[in-house]
Amino acid sequence: MKVDASSYKSFDPALIAPCGINCGTCLAYLRAKNRCGGCRIPADPKPKHCVQCSILNCVHLAETTSGFCYDCVKYPCQRMKQLDKRYRKSYNMSLLENLNLIKELGINRYIVQENAKWRCPTCGGTICVHRGYCLSCSK
Repeated sequence: MKVDASSYKSFDPALIAPCGINCGTCLAYLRAKNRCGGCRIPADPKPKHCVQCSILNCVHLAETTSGFCYDCVKYPCQRMKQLDKRYRKSYNMSLLENLNLIKELGINRYIVQENAKWRCPTCGGTICVHRGYCLSCSK
């Protein structure tokens, strides 16, 4: 699956999901067909698991001022712990660490770090968190 590397642009804060996932690095966002706009973007079509996401639809999340799980009275809830464990095991990424960085640095400084972390050094495309390589050049 090839993606045009010239389409790389800085991540938008709206691409950072409440759980700490950077939707800009997600396979569903990066792919050409049936592309997802990101968790916070109210566009269709979204994958069924995104629409039914217990975190995105959490009543406690709606009560936060930041819009992130770190600001929740139940943080980290059981669902966040499970998702973090899955992402650490499968994708070498901790969502809890991401959320702590967002809280500590602020969203704009966090985005700067994300841009550096997920930009392909070979072609300038975006490295996919779910594949572990750039979808533009496969490196």
